[in-house]
Amino acid sequence: MFDEKKLWKDRSVHRLKEIGVYLRYILNGHLVVVLLFLLGTAAFYYQNWVNTLSTEFPAEIIIAFLLGVFLTRSPVYTFLLEADQVFLIPLETKLKGYFFRSGLVSLVFQGYILLLVLAILMPMYAHVSSNGFQSFFIFLLVLLMIKAWNIAISWRIHYYVQPSVYVWDMFVRYFINVLFTFLLFNNANVLFLLIIMFIMAAYYQSFFVRTRKMGLKWDLLITQEEKRMASFYRLANLFTDVPKLKDTVKRRKWLDWIIKRISFSQENTYLYLFARTFLRSSDYLGLFIRLTVIGGIALYFISFGVGQLVLSLLFIYLTGFQLLPLSNHHQNKLWIDLYPVALKHKTNAFQSMLLTILNIQSLIFTLIILVKGEWLFSLIVLLSGILFSFLFVHFYSKKRLKA
Repeated sequence: MFDEKKLWKDRSVHRLKEIGVYLRYILNGHLVVVLLFLLGTAAFYYQNWVNTLSTEFPAEIIIAFLLGVFLTRSPVYTFLLEADQVFLIPLETKLKGYFFRSGLVSLVFQGYILLLVLAILMPMYAHVSSNGFQSFFIFLLVLLMIKAWNIAISWRIHYYVQPSVYVWDMFVRYFINVLFTFLLFNNANVLFLLIIMFIMAAYYQSFFVRTRKMGLKWDLLITQEEKRMASFYRLANLFTDVPKLKDTVKRRKWLDWIIKRISFSQENTYLYLFARTFLRSSDYLGLFIRLTVIGGIALYFISFGVGQLVLSLLFIYLTGFQLLPLSNHHQNKLWIDLYPVALKHKTNAFQSMLLTILNIQSLIFTLIILVKGEWLFSLIVLLSGILFSFLFVHFYSKKRLKA
């Protein structure tokens, strides 16, 4: 006898235990201390910026656009596995309770994120509004209701296969979410909010009627679940080996000019391999770009010289630390052992490439500060970044990789 309650309990408990195991590795790492310091610095500058705002500042519009993103993106955590598209499809009609519980769990987790985002944005709203923080819990309750609506719509969209349906749905829901949130924070007449809520109900009803006799797109649900877990595995892989992590490769032909600069020699065998891996495999290149862009934006708006220096070194450290798994990226590929190359060339190649990457990031941070006209601090950041990168690569990384 099939028991969908037991299936959901087994899947959810197993997934939460798995996440909990990896979270212990993540939270025990000293990277968390660095991130807390970074968040503290950001909170300090954010509060100072809020204090400079006037009552005419369009806080409601900014809040609406930002919350609209978090409201619109509403995936359902199904805990499905690849084999389910074979064994569970015949039981789809008996899984309504399973997917309903998945929706509730999704609302709890995403509602917590919504709570954090609202808590971050409220000081800006309270500074320019006469309401202060007294409407915080009312806003949170209403936003959770809107979040539940978004999750329900997101689930109904999974009955379609046309990509255009997903695109248009995201566009329409984002517009509705932004409009409703703006009116909510702007203390609009309740009648306007009720009209939009009526439109939202009609929007859901239209999808419910059209998808009532459709079947779920299991391959899409499973693919999305695997992508979500792959993102978490990549994060956990920075702290410990994750056997379930799958490689993803993207062909970036426009970056081939970098590879062509590597001379053809036996000593450069591993350098070529690591360079290809950095540019194509997983999210190494994306990680470097994201941290560089975020760090660059932060440096541009920070005017405190010592703060610029500390922040630049923090982002160089974060980049270097998160690129360390690249050295063992091919450790499970036996054909690598067939290379007629001494092992010392592998170590030297990784250190050389990592040092080059960190120096490039240091140079970018230097140019950003130089654009602001602060040539003295730009020189200090450049020299400090180069020195820090050298110490990180030749001392810290060697010790870390041997541990």
